[in-house]
Amino acid sequence: MSTTTNQSSKNPEVAQQTPQNNADAEQQQPKAPLALPAAPSDGTTQLDMSNGGTTVSLDHLGPMVVNVDGTMSRISNWDKMAEIEKKNTLRIIGKRNQSRLEALKKQRAEAGGEGEGEA
Repeated sequence: MSTTTNQSSKNPEVAQQTPQNNADAEQQQPKAPLALPAAPSDGTTQLDMSNGGTTVSLDHLGPMVVNVDGTMSRISNWDKMAEIEKKNTLRIIGKRNQSRLEALKKQRAEAGGEGEGEA
């Protein structure tokens, strides 16, 4: 073992291959930052928020739909609908969302009331 230690200290090429020297060499070389993948150009919409605005209108996505279980979804073919279809859909979805939200609030209140009575 002492032979290899003596050889490594005498031979500069062997001394350069030690793990400590490799770590120093990696720290000296600046690492290039990882780049983000290219944005898809398949008809997606880009939003420019550089003007400092805090709100964005996403009318092309259509209204939010409240499902019976309280989850939210969107109408997938909203952008393909005619204006009359959009108006009728908004009217129907608006009424249905209100009734579903009221039912969910009542359900939550009843579940909360039962839990408080038992405690």
